[in-house]
Amino acid sequence: MVGANPRGDDTPSDAARNPSAPIAPAHPHPAAAGEGGHVKAGKLGLVVGAIGVVFGDIGTSPLYALREAIAHAQEGVGVGSELAILGVVSLAFWALMIVVTFKYVFFLMRADNKGEGGTLALMALAQHAVGRRSAWIFILGVCGAALFYGDGIITPAISVLSAVEGVKDAPGIGGALDPFIVPIAAGILIGLFLVQSRGTAKLARFFGPITGLWFLALGGLGLYHIFDDISVLRALSPHYGIMLFADDWFLGFIILGSVFLAVTGAEALYADMGHFGKSPIRIGWLYFVLPCLTLNYLGQGALILAYPTAAENPFWSMVPTVAYWPMLALATAATVIASQAVITGAFSVTQQAVQLGLLPRIDIRNTSETQAGQIFVPAVNSLLLIGVLVLLFTFQSSHNLTAAYGVAVTGTMLVNTLMSYSVITQKWKWPLWAVAGTLIPFAFIDTVFLTSNLLKIPDGAWMPLVLGAGLVLIMWTWVRGTQILTEKTRKDSLPLADLIEMLRARPPHRAPGTAIFLTSAPDIAPVALMHNLKHNKVLHEKNVILTVRTTDRPRIAETERIAIEPINDDFKRLTISYGFMETPNVPKALGVCRKQGLKFDIMSTSFFLGRRSVVAAASQGMPLWQDKLFIFLTRNAANPTDFYHIPPGRVVELGTQVSV
Repeated sequence: MVGANPRGDDTPSDAARNPSAPIAPAHPHPAAAGEGGHVKAGKLGLVVGAIGVVFGDIGTSPLYALREAIAHAQEGVGVGSELAILGVVSLAFWALMIVVTFKYVFFLMRADNKGEGGTLALMALAQHAVGRRSAWIFILGVCGAALFYGDGIITPAISVLSAVEGVKDAPGIGGALDPFIVPIAAGILIGLFLVQSRGTAKLARFFGPITGLWFLALGGLGLYHIFDDISVLRALSPHYGIMLFADDWFLGFIILGSVFLAVTGAEALYADMGHFGKSPIRIGWLYFVLPCLTLNYLGQGALILAYPTAAENPFWSMVPTVAYWPMLALATAATVIASQAVITGAFSVTQQAVQLGLLPRIDIRNTSETQAGQIFVPAVNSLLLIGVLVLLFTFQSSHNLTAAYGVAVTGTMLVNTLMSYSVITQKWKWPLWAVAGTLIPFAFIDTVFLTSNLLKIPDGAWMPLVLGAGLVLIMWTWVRGTQILTEKTRKDSLPLADLIEMLRARPPHRAPGTAIFLTSAPDIAPVALMHNLKHNKVLHEKNVILTVRTTDRPRIAETERIAIEPINDDFKRLTISYGFMETPNVPKALGVCRKQGLKFDIMSTSFFLGRRSVVAAASQGMPLWQDKLFIFLTRNAANPTDFYHIPPGRVVELGTQVSV
């Protein structure tokens, strides 16, 4: 979308991707900052941090995953059936191995975009690998980003609710708190969303240790109960999972929709790769998280084999009475941390989507002066809170919520598999046999999981699909409207070179100081410049045509951020480049310009913005209803002055009307 202006004004396009822009080296991780013991300590800290953030979602799955899958299996095979129990445990274990370990940890984490991962980072990497704009990669990226928000709404609701539901079996209560389970969960979630504006940097230091303790508790409980029926170790063989399918393939297909709950959160391994690095995430998964999850699922299976009635709620049946309340508190803390990770991920995806031009400007605030990744997006936070509470009071229980869970996650996983095709063929240059041998099995498994989850549409799986479709419509409308607006602006505008020749022939009155004209098309005379000449009939002594571009790389080195091109004595063309993970700050970038010879006094500098008032036109562009949606998005976009951190007292806005 080079040159596209994703808003209804003539401000520089943060969506304008520049494939030829300089590529910054991957930002170093803290573990690389020292030598010897410092390196080891740094990596250990990253591993602990990854355990707290990356694995929070998948770490809460034992609360409900096996319970739901075995319930479906026993409906078809029979209550207490050994095949049902061993088959489900086997499927859960091999889902963890194939989907998480083989696909994400060993394969997809190699497809990093200068250290960053996630759907939008993969989309940008795939576009870069292809070397041109690809419609199908763009569509896949949009769909993956939209589905992520569906997961972002369901995860906090089902995680916190499943933990709070532990009071049903709590000793000494006898069901007295059952009517208050949903209100308690709602109170916890409301409190979680309310603290987002203050930032979570201070609390984040406790996430790793608390989640680490949670995994140790999972592994310890599982190891203790494995001895209830040691024969459960047979479930480590895929034989029993295959036998469950052979006994009734349609039932096995249905069971997969619930078994998939064991791997929800796998996307976080890839999405949070830039925060911790590949090695800490891989170490945390292979040597700590995977063994603890495996032990817990085996322990649940052994408990049900020995005591079939435990299948009603196998996780809480594992917890001894003396440790029940501490475990309940730890489970609640773990689910809150898992929810926090999802919320933070939604903020990060929103920032990327805005920078890549998929969404209009949104108010994005930094909550930490020292950590660039600590951001808060008020609009997204409010919408997530509303969505989570609606789900909570609509479905009322984690059992009901599992019907809505899984579709968004499986959809995102399939999108990532499909987009990786361009990376491994164009960038990695894999031979066709290696591509087919890798992607076909992964795509087949993703498709099977997706279709099995689609069976739950009547029970609630329609919700994330509807939400995702709505977001796809918004993103497509914004991108298409932006393209139409840019094309119309270029068609109706005067080339900058022609304007300079006209000014040389008929010099206007000169005003002292520097004028900076923000525009998305550096070769076209900015609307604000034309209006300033037309109405004020003046030209400043120094004029800078400023364009802000977002590249298809997550970050740009400070030394490569600025590009200054002298046009003549009166005009200079300035391009400021940002990665899609960065927040634009024009005044800070202009400080770098002064070091490179572009000298001016910020207090005698005026920033001119062209504000375009967009009106719908039924005879051109998009359908009228879509035009109105685009206009609504344009009017509600964040003020460019705030978005680019420009001093408001130095801004002059000049408007014009444009039809789309």
